[in-house]
Amino acid sequence: MTSPHSPLTPAETRDRVLSARGVLFDLDGVLTPTAEVHMSAWSRLFTPFLAGHDVKPYTDADYFAYIDGKPRYDGVRSLLASRGLSLPDGQPTDAPEQETVCGLGNRKNKAFNETLAEDGVSPYPGSLRFLDAVVAAGLEVAVVTSSLNGEMVLTAAGLRDRFEIVVDGVRARAENLAGKPAHDTYAFAAGLLGLTAAECVVVEDAESGIQSGRAGDFGLVLGVDRGVGPQVLLEAGADTVVADLSELLPLIGSTIPSTGSGVHV
Repeated sequence: MTSPHSPLTPAETRDRVLSARGVLFDLDGVLTPTAEVHMSAWSRLFTPFLAGHDVKPYTDADYFAYIDGKPRYDGVRSLLASRGLSLPDGQPTDAPEQETVCGLGNRKNKAFNETLAEDGVSPYPGSLRFLDAVVAAGLEVAVVTSSLNGEMVLTAAGLRDRFEIVVDGVRARAENLAGKPAHDTYAFAAGLLGLTAAECVVVEDAESGIQSGRAGDFGLVLGVDRGVGPQVLLEAGADTVVADLSELLPLIGSTIPSTGSGVHV
């Protein structure tokens, strides 16, 4: 997918952030390094599963290409399809041992929960500084994540009380909202804040999430490169890509300490 517009300059990015009224944050890979926990859990699921079906082995590249940012069961279907495999959907209540889409997804979730319980999670320092800065500037904030574990991750990271609005996989399912790359969850969160899409910044690290922000015509689609590559995010529709959100602090005039530079335009 090619971006239908030219990437923004640092000055244009600054103006878009400062003119916004709300910031909608993805969770895994944007606020917390739980994307790494997710990657590990997916590898623990699919490495033996694919080996048992005599197809191309699982790699981290598969995570970025077929899974990252999507609702869990959609990620299972996408990865299976990439290997010419399919399974019955089953039900969300399927046991992790069952050979269904939901069973595999629940197996992955079990591995994720075990790792999170053992190791815990802390927010990215740069993301926390950026969150502090936009809140200090008077912007509304919300979390929009495909994860069914959103509340648990936010609580484990000590961030739950920072967000009145959280639209996670559980809320999306209850509201019958299409998952990323559709823009429905982001549009819903903006509405809960009383804002239009044009008044909001979407912050994403996944290609599917960037596509979600672009499809919804949000005021700024900000990519954070945690491994997928800046060009991939730009081509998916990001207006600007940074390696860490702290890079934006000097642009928006924040006095919160920041390190690093290198906005990708």
